[in-house]
Amino acid sequence: MLKSYRFSFLLISLLAVFTLLIFGSFWLGQRLAIPVQQEEKLLPIYSVDTDEKKISITIDGVWGADQTPRILDIFQEHDIQITFFFGGYWLEKFPEMAKRIVEEGHEIGNHSYTHPHCSNLTPEDFRQELQKTSDLIYEITQKKPVFFRPPFGDYNNMVISVAEEEGYKVIQWSIDSLDWKNPGKDFIIHRVLEKTSAGDIILMHNNGKYTADALAVIVPHLKSRGFKIVPLSRLVYEKDYYIEKHTGVQKPLGEN
Repeated sequence: MLKSYRFSFLLISLLAVFTLLIFGSFWLGQRLAIPVQQEEKLLPIYSVDTDEKKISITIDGVWGADQTPRILDIFQEHDIQITFFFGGYWLEKFPEMAKRIVEEGHEIGNHSYTHPHCSNLTPEDFRQELQKTSDLIYEITQKKPVFFRPPFGDYNNMVISVAEEEGYKVIQWSIDSLDWKNPGKDFIIHRVLEKTSAGDIILMHNNGKYTADALAVIVPHLKSRGFKIVPLSRLVYEKDYYIEKHTGVQKPLGEN
C-alpha cells in the first residue's frame, strides 16, 4: 500500500514537472517571439536638400597653422566665407589666427577640446569637451559656436543627443577631399570638382600640405560653374526640417 502511494505521488510529481516544462517553454517562446524595439539611430547633417546652387566648404583644424594665412587670403580674394572647426588646444595655441578668421567673416564651429573618439566618452566627459571649447571660442571671438563636428566623424546617439542639448547642430560631410592624406594637389582638385553638387558639405583641413594649392583652383572653378560658397549658417535649415534616415540629408518639412 505504501509502495503504491509512493508510486502515485512520484507519477503526479513527474506530470506536474512535465506540465510546468511545457507551459514554461511556451511562455518563453512567446516572450522570445516579441521583437526587441531598437533605439532609432540619430544622424548628423551630411548634406542639405536645397534648390539653390550653394555649397559649404568646411575646414577642420587640430594641428598647425602654417597654411592658414594663405587659405584665408584665397577666400578673401574671392570674397567668400566658410565655416572652420577647431579643437580647443588649437585655439589655445593660435588665438590671433582665430580672431582673424572671425574678423574676415568666417564662422568657427566646435571640434571638441582634445580631439577624442567621442562615442567612447561618458556623456559627462563629452559635455565637458564641448563646453571647454565653446568657452574658448567665446573668449577669443565673442561668438558662441552653433555647429559641432565630431573628430574622426565618430558619433553615436549619445554624441548627437548631448550636442543638441547643448544647442549644436551636428555636422558631418558629403565630400571628403582626403587632403589630410596629402595625396597631391591634382588629386584633391579632381575629387572635389568631380563630386560637388548643390547642398554638399566639403571637408578639408587647415594645415594640409596641398590644401591651399588645391583651393586656389577649386574656389574659382566652383564659382565659374555657378556655385555659391557659403558658411554653414547660410546652407543648413535652422528649423522646420528633418534628417533623412540612412542618408543624413537635411530636408525641409513637407518633403518626402
